[in-house]
Amino acid sequence: MATMSFGLSSATLSCTNSLLSHKNTTFISSLKSHQRTLPCSLLGTKVVIRRTERQVVIRTCHSQVTCSAASSTLPAALLFDCDGVLVDTEKDGHRISFNDTFKEKELGVTWDVDLYGELLKIGGGKERMTAYFNKTGWPEKAPKSEEERKAFIAGLHKRKTELFMALIEKKLLPLRPGVAKLIDQALAEGVKVAVCSTSNEKAVSAIVSFLLGPERAEKIQIFAGDVVPRKKPDPAIYELAANTLSVDPSSCVVIEDSGIGLAAAKAAGMKCIVTKSGYTADEDFQNADAVFDFIGDPPEEQFDLAFCRSLLKQYPE
Repeated sequence: MATMSFGLSSATLSCTNSLLSHKNTTFISSLKSHQRTLPCSLLGTKVVIRRTERQVVIRTCHSQVTCSAASSTLPAALLFDCDGVLVDTEKDGHRISFNDTFKEKELGVTWDVDLYGELLKIGGGKERMTAYFNKTGWPEKAPKSEEERKAFIAGLHKRKTELFMALIEKKLLPLRPGVAKLIDQALAEGVKVAVCSTSNEKAVSAIVSFLLGPERAEKIQIFAGDVVPRKKPDPAIYELAANTLSVDPSSCVVIEDSGIGLAAAKAAGMKCIVTKSGYTADEDFQNADAVFDFIGDPPEEQFDLAFCRSLLKQYPE
């Protein structure tokens, strides 16, 4: 008999058992305090559980799937992506700041909403601009040599970051629902918290400091920008975080919003919860440990620290 443990708090959880090849979906709208036994036809299906407030174990055997109470261990670390997870920054934050920079420099370039959505598949702002210009042609004002172009891109990105930080300092972009709650729960339980992002370190620090506040910020470690040579979907940023925090990757839970972030977290050997954002709602998150629209605050809470800890439960064979 195989056992799978999930902690649920007003949650929408998706998990897939690989016993059978079909991918049907079954909804359990509410679990009572007693055990609920599901028919054997659910074996191998995707089980989706909505709005419960208890931890459950889903046991699979030849005849039934049974849900009952269970406990598990706290994560050693909770690792957050920044853009799209802490704040939905991309469309009305980073994109606007890129366009304002292009306008200032008279480059004749504008990234509309749909184009920027495609460009987000490339991790890192400097990498994004370089890929775009390599594909569409470099502006007339851009230098010709590779080394000079690197400096040109770095200058554009520096100015873009300054404009973006001005937006953050004015608090024009709010935290996503439930972010502060989940961070407070983790810090209260002694769980290490870090932000791991491909964005510029100054921009990430501004978001953490201005929107989460200095008291939280001093307890949160930031890994961002060029701190690693390879950006997501490479796992380097999450591997660095685990090494620096002295935690086992398998004891970490990552909160991501994109396919490339999910790929990075899973390649690092970590659990990953996806909270979909404006640009990523239609991406394929099949490999995620759970997928939600947002974290949420009560009464709209979708998950909490209890749910994160349940993902670390070992599944004995």
